[in-house]
Amino acid sequence: MSEALSHRYDFLLLFDVQDGNPNGDPDAGNLPRIDAETQQGLVTDVAIKRKLRNWVLARYDGAPPHMIYVTEGAVLQNAKRAAYATLGIKLDADEKKRQRGGDDIDQVRKWMCDNYWDIRTFGAVMSTGVSAGQVRGPVQLTFARSIDPVVSAEHAITRMAVETPEEAAKQQGDARTMGRKFTVPYGLYVARGFIAPQLAAKTGFTTDDLEILQLALRDMFENDRSAARGFMATRGIYAFRHDSALGNAPAAALFDLVQINRRDSSAPPRHFTDYTVSIDESALPAGVTLERWC
Repeated sequence: MSEALSHRYDFLLLFDVQDGNPNGDPDAGNLPRIDAETQQGLVTDVAIKRKLRNWVLARYDGAPPHMIYVTEGAVLQNAKRAAYATLGIKLDADEKKRQRGGDDIDQVRKWMCDNYWDIRTFGAVMSTGVSAGQVRGPVQLTFARSIDPVVSAEHAITRMAVETPEEAAKQQGDARTMGRKFTVPYGLYVARGFIAPQLAAKTGFTTDDLEILQLALRDMFENDRSAARGFMATRGIYAFRHDSALGNAPAAALFDLVQINRRDSSAPPRHFTDYTVSIDESALPAGVTLERWC
């Protein structure tokens, strides 16, 4: 049975990529994102949340209360108009509620939280145009950063076909066209997540939603395969459960208990087994419990 969330969680997410591009940068020709100073690989929080949304959408087929607000090609204004219509609340003549607050917007915001999993999980800014207010989500994620520096490899690829007769004529009978592909040979990435019960109470994020999040974090790569992304997999989710809503220890101190080290520093890593993950559970502060979600 679904219950209100009463415990703070801080968690570490480990995932890796092999011969793929985990998160291309469109401002850099879709090259893998890399910290220019340390050469560590980066994956944005937005990219991770996209995979989580896609997994929930695939599992629940967009049915309430697990609808997904931010989907590919979505017109967000239409979702808010539908909420107003369902609640029987009339919009202004220009389809806007100009006030920043008020009972109407509060009702619509609650309806959106009740029906959209990603809104009550991650929050959303819904004040543009047709307003449904703003929601600060209880689940927050950081960028993922690779443990070691990664190398962005560039590969020339060919396609044995052309798109148009005109292109074929220019090729003078040679139908091959050239392209480029960018990959990371291997990278083990770490992202950090935080779950605040105070915000969960405001959005309606429950223990059932937490269970969905756990499954999505574990399986988000399984139905997101792409030739461009190579092989990606979740390798570990280490969650620190606090006995209280405000927490019993700083998140940074808990994350420092998880030590990730190379087995052999003389050779470049090419698999998860090239690393060891150790946690000193004896050093856990009072009121904190370690949970392994994966």
